[in-house]
Amino acid sequence: MKSIVTGGAGFLGSHLCDLLLEKGHEVVCIDNLVTGNTKNLDHINSDKFTYLKHDVTKPIYFDDKIDYIFHLASPASPVDYLELPIQTLKVGALGTYNMLGLAKEKGARLLIASTSEVYGDPQVNPQPETYWGNVNPIGPRGVYDEAKRYAEAITMAYHRYHGIDTRIVRIFNTYGPRMRANDGRVVPNFINQALKEEDITVYGNGSQTRSFCYVSDLIEGIYRLMMSDFTDSVNIGNPAEMTVLKFAEEVIDIIGSKSKIVFKDLPVDDPKVRRPDISRAKEVLKWEPKVGLREGLEKTIRYFENIESNKN
Repeated sequence: MKSIVTGGAGFLGSHLCDLLLEKGHEVVCIDNLVTGNTKNLDHINSDKFTYLKHDVTKPIYFDDKIDYIFHLASPASPVDYLELPIQTLKVGALGTYNMLGLAKEKGARLLIASTSEVYGDPQVNPQPETYWGNVNPIGPRGVYDEAKRYAEAITMAYHRYHGIDTRIVRIFNTYGPRMRANDGRVVPNFINQALKEEDITVYGNGSQTRSFCYVSDLIEGIYRLMMSDFTDSVNIGNPAEMTVLKFAEEVIDIIGSKSKIVFKDLPVDDPKVRRPDISRAKEVLKWEPKVGLREGLEKTIRYFENIESNKN
């Protein structure tokens, strides 16, 4: 089995490369390193693994057979896609178009990594796959939301018109080792601030909710979806919901930090609730998360502690 992973040097992509190699796949990792880092791949020592530096918004060709394409390439945090709005839109549109063309040429099965952001600031909680969302297409977050909604639409068009074998995973908040320390998301922000005993920045009053899925659970869900025969979208995430304020308190408690919590203005279009309905994943994939929040946070905190100690 030969698999391509776009965005393979990123947080999720590198973990997916690991799992595919464990499963016996030959893996081609494609990443232009806009937000990825080859340090995430340094531990891989396998003659079945190849890394290619390439921007998937430009076509790429392979002579040999390809069985699976996992299209994960995209800036994925608000800091990234607000700084890289055009690149975010292009990888969602042109990158997905190119990967679908490659899948069509090779007869490969393609999975696209969509996102809970397709639901926008939802008026339904939890969010099932049947909910069409509440997205502001011209707001600052729209570049990511609409890139992913377009990617879903063109994927289904290729599936229906060309008969391409496709899968769509809607990924909810995921955390774990190899997250970028400065990616601006709540997990690395809070952990880094707590480790340095700096003030922890909570936006709004902290009553907005999130749910957090540990990376190994998420990657297992993605793999199961790819290997299934299910072609509609599937939520993969942890349905255990908590407020951002409670999450900050949990991080402080685990680290034993003296950090204080401070509050700042809520960003534009920041979702007030975020929780997956995973009924479909349970039924179709026999999947649900196994790693509890405290266990996952302890592993993630150790990773960030090692980053800090290596700096010194």
